[in-house]
Amino acid sequence: MSKKKFLTLLGVTFLGAFPTGVFAQKLLKAAHQNAGSSQTATPVLWREPADIASRNLLEGLGGKEHQPHPPFTFEKEDLEGSNPKFDVRDQDGVKWKVKLGAEAKPETAATRLVWSIGYFTNEDYFLPDFRAKGMPAHLQRGNSFIQPDGSIKNVRLKRYSEGEKKIGTWEWRKNPFTDTRELNGLRVMMAVINNWDLKDDNNSVYRKKRSDSGDGPELVYMVSDLGSSFGTTNFIASDKGKGNLDSYVHSKFIRKGAEHAGEFVDFEDPHRPALFIAFDAPEFVSRVNMEWIGRQIPKADAKWTGQLLARLSPEQIRDAFRAAEYTPEEVEAFARAVELRIDELNQLWVGGAN
Repeated sequence: MSKKKFLTLLGVTFLGAFPTGVFAQKLLKAAHQNAGSSQTATPVLWREPADIASRNLLEGLGGKEHQPHPPFTFEKEDLEGSNPKFDVRDQDGVKWKVKLGAEAKPETAATRLVWSIGYFTNEDYFLPDFRAKGMPAHLQRGNSFIQPDGSIKNVRLKRYSEGEKKIGTWEWRKNPFTDTRELNGLRVMMAVINNWDLKDDNNSVYRKKRSDSGDGPELVYMVSDLGSSFGTTNFIASDKGKGNLDSYVHSKFIRKGAEHAGEFVDFEDPHRPALFIAFDAPEFVSRVNMEWIGRQIPKADAKWTGQLLARLSPEQIRDAFRAAEYTPEEVEAFARAVELRIDELNQLWVGGAN
């Protein structure tokens, strides 16, 4: 392809990206209007946790009582997204989404850290050995993960919760929390864990009824796919981009000089994709359009996030990685890297004082 043709294609793709956001907003508006209740549903992104220091990051949001109970029975394959997935039910009749591949471990750890400071996540559990009755002879995706005896190594199980209904997705650029400390804190958390796959499609809105009060239903906003975490800061078509200790430990966190000058801070994640991705124009434009999520974040909001994270004990942070059954050496190295990032946030210069 000539340079002129490539630039033309890139420009057309770039311009074509904007109507997509408008269309997504219309879908979400319709979802809000059809929430299915005479009561007004309240949008919520973050809830202040009074128990950060005592939260169980080994068991996570669902706790021990919501752990999956084998045996499992296969229901159907899920062909959405880029990772092989399928639905099963456990012996109690609880439905689970099983994810295979490189995202299983990092997503399990990431959900626990994001949840620990008040953000909403799915209830995820990790199983190093998994099997299900009624598995088809061949899946459309994921056959390479199935062992000769029918077992599967290293899977993430996401619980389908009662009273929870997904009603749409939300956009980073336009949502009810734009310019709030809570949304900026979520942007910071994505940088802390190096989650570079910040497509709007990975954000979900769920309609839930609050279980801890008599209030009406809520529209819970969350990043529902955290699998591309704890690796590189940008898209890379290999397992180095997800749950890769070497990539995570050696990646940069705060952009050089951003910790001192001005009232805003820039993070390296999500980073502009490598130039070779430019030959896939839609993918390249999509990744470039995510770069702003880690830029120009008020330092006060970044430090607020760091102060919440600083309330976690070293043991809690390590439990997040133990939940994904990383080796003891990996647990220690991942946790130490997270602790260093928390320290960096809390050392940010804000308003004339540290």
